[in-house]
Amino acid sequence: MEQPLVSIITPCYNSADFITATLNSVLEQSYQNWELIVIDDQSKDNTCELVEAFSKQQPKIRLIKLEKNGGVANARNVGLEAANGKYIAFLDSDDIWLGEKLTNQVTYMEEKSLLMSFFAYHRINEEGEIISGKIGVPDSVNYKKLLWHNVIIFSTSMVLKSAIGDLRFKKTGHEDWIFWLDLFKKCGNGYGINQPKVQYRIRQGSVSANKLKAAGYTWKILRENEKIGLIKSMYLFSKYAVATVWKRLK
Repeated sequence: MEQPLVSIITPCYNSADFITATLNSVLEQSYQNWELIVIDDQSKDNTCELVEAFSKQQPKIRLIKLEKNGGVANARNVGLEAANGKYIAFLDSDDIWLGEKLTNQVTYMEEKSLLMSFFAYHRINEEGEIISGKIGVPDSVNYKKLLWHNVIIFSTSMVLKSAIGDLRFKKTGHEDWIFWLDLFKKCGNGYGINQPKVQYRIRQGSVSANKLKAAGYTWKILRENEKIGLIKSMYLFSKYAVATVWKRLK
């Protein structure tokens, strides 16, 4: 049986320190029917030169250079427009996939006819050292559950392209969380695979590392994006805070 094409979308900006490891993790996948679309958001370092060196050796890697900096949401939207695959897999430019990630995920989704899935993961630091135990994921999540806490790390995810349709990323904080909320409003559940097939990098100054900034974005999503009332937002925010603390203890 022919393997379905997976379109991998990787936005990048000043990613020279990490992009080589990220691209190598794709090349080392056992699954071979993929295309990798790297969207450079006007990097000031040599990110583009590094990606171009890979693309000369592997034509399945394509670099799109944006004419102006538009942020990660815009870069991912450009990637979605360029994607040709049955499935969309997101991979941030500083994260790493383990070798069976695509094989396991495509097999799981094909066998069960799923629209969306995501993996467990480990956190790594800027030097690539593992700094957490396995961060597990639930068997499934829907819109209501995702309001409590975003359990989906973007680089662990894969989505049926037809399920995404014309849905696009919004240019706002926590755009990944909003994307999942909007997707699950359309198509129901996402399904977790509780195997750590991704290494998620924590970088100094990132939103994930800045807890106050992340908390502010969360409150804004509940109140402004999802239009949830004050009392319920306070309840959901408290669950988010507990879940965030618990995850950091793992």
